[in-house]
Amino acid sequence: MFILRHGNAYQVCKNLSLKIGVFALKGKLYLPKLTTHFMCIRLVSTKFMKKEMLQFVDLKKETPLKRDTKKRSGDFNEIYNKFISDKANEQSSRCSQCGVPFCQIHCPLNNNIPDWLKLTAEGRLQEAYEVSQSTNNMPEVCGRICPQDRLCEGNCVIEQSGHGTVTIGSIEKHITDTAWDKGWVKPIKVKQEKKQSIGIIGAGPAGMACAEELRKSGYQITIYDRYDRPGGLLIYGIPNFKLEKFVVQRRTKLLKDSGIKFIQNFEVGKNETLEQLKDKHDAVLVATGVYKSREIDVPGHNLRNIFPAMDFLTASNKKGLGDKVELFDNGTLNAEGKNVVVIGGGDTAMDCVRTAVRQKAKSVKCLYRRDRENMPGSVREVKNAEEEGVEFVWLTSPKKFIGNKKISEVEVNRITLGEPDSSGRKKPVIKDGSEFKVPADLVIKSLGFDPENLPKLFGAEDLVVSRWGTIKIDLQTMQTNLEGVFAAGDIVRGASLVVWAIKDGRDAALQIEKYLKEKVSKEFQAA
Repeated sequence: MFILRHGNAYQVCKNLSLKIGVFALKGKLYLPKLTTHFMCIRLVSTKFMKKEMLQFVDLKKETPLKRDTKKRSGDFNEIYNKFISDKANEQSSRCSQCGVPFCQIHCPLNNNIPDWLKLTAEGRLQEAYEVSQSTNNMPEVCGRICPQDRLCEGNCVIEQSGHGTVTIGSIEKHITDTAWDKGWVKPIKVKQEKKQSIGIIGAGPAGMACAEELRKSGYQITIYDRYDRPGGLLIYGIPNFKLEKFVVQRRTKLLKDSGIKFIQNFEVGKNETLEQLKDKHDAVLVATGVYKSREIDVPGHNLRNIFPAMDFLTASNKKGLGDKVELFDNGTLNAEGKNVVVIGGGDTAMDCVRTAVRQKAKSVKCLYRRDRENMPGSVREVKNAEEEGVEFVWLTSPKKFIGNKKISEVEVNRITLGEPDSSGRKKPVIKDGSEFKVPADLVIKSLGFDPENLPKLFGAEDLVVSRWGTIKIDLQTMQTNLEGVFAAGDIVRGASLVVWAIKDGRDAALQIEKYLKEKVSKEFQAA
């Protein structure tokens, strides 16, 4: 610990390893509660800040260089080059070490961002990794695919002052990739094995985060998943140019090496019911995510060559993994030489248009009913797509699909934005007589995702769901109406971000462990 003095204010900054914070203000001492999510208010003048930090005045914002547009558009490799250590250290030093770190506040995981930026600036990368992974089970994933421009970086104080945000995501990726390269990432070594077991349904980010946290406490963990590989959307929904699959595969291997059991090609309701899994385990977590694509109900929607986004992305990702994919191999889900139209404006739509470019589509258009400023997808992803040749047709909505058995054109309405709706966003209003046609050989619907009918699929008709089909839980215990059955991730909150799924999985682990400890205590008292 060290003490910085400035006028009437004293601060003892926290010891990073112990996460202890003490500061004095106007003669009074304050000792915050011990917590891994501790945030110490920094009352430090720049006069007393170590020279490694606060360099944003002299250093401009720099991100890792993108690969040449033509080259990157022709393959599925990640588009950003790696940060070299000196550049990562330099960019970390731009952090202003804010008194109130808004980057941390706006991170769903409350990652200790100012702390690991400072450690990186000082060249203490192993410690930076330890701080980073203490609150995040997949920092290498979040560093690649989080929409930082809407979360941590979008709330960076120096961004607001016009100096350009700290490149938090790129540095997070650099820290964790270095940790993997150096062998700092180790499997979990359980000090004491527990007899109690937990069954987790779904091998996506929520399920894997929960599994890892519970395994640290020594519980027996089995993850059931209906796909042939673990990872969920990370493996089949997100393209390689954003998240190369070895990143996910090495993480799942780490969990397997930690003693977590994965059972693939397992469908709850077919292989075993939810009730049977309850009987087999002391607790069950449902973390299936949401996969049912939303439909667009316009004339011609049943024509051939109109597909949900996940069908298109899964086919592409499976092909990239070396699988035989019939619909891709016969050209149905291959965009090569075709006029491709993607409907939607979220991050999944961006994945689709950029995948189509790499499959050598003749043209790629994205139809979105609002304008650029009201688009839900990442600004960074839109820019990347435009650089790669995607045409965005703003303020448009499909009126009907035209073709003889197979799609050939999309008739499109022009849109104006009216008064804000219940979400606060301006409501799209169709312009009368504004129709025009867009050629289309392949249409991809990226309109969002809804939950599947889990009570029916799981053979658990008594499982209570909301009117949207998401599982209802007690918000404090994260338990469903079924004793010992918990739920987390998108199946509870609806389609959302990977970082929120990790957060939910970690929270579920805490509640499951609490439940199991209480269960043991009751059994002991009864005996």
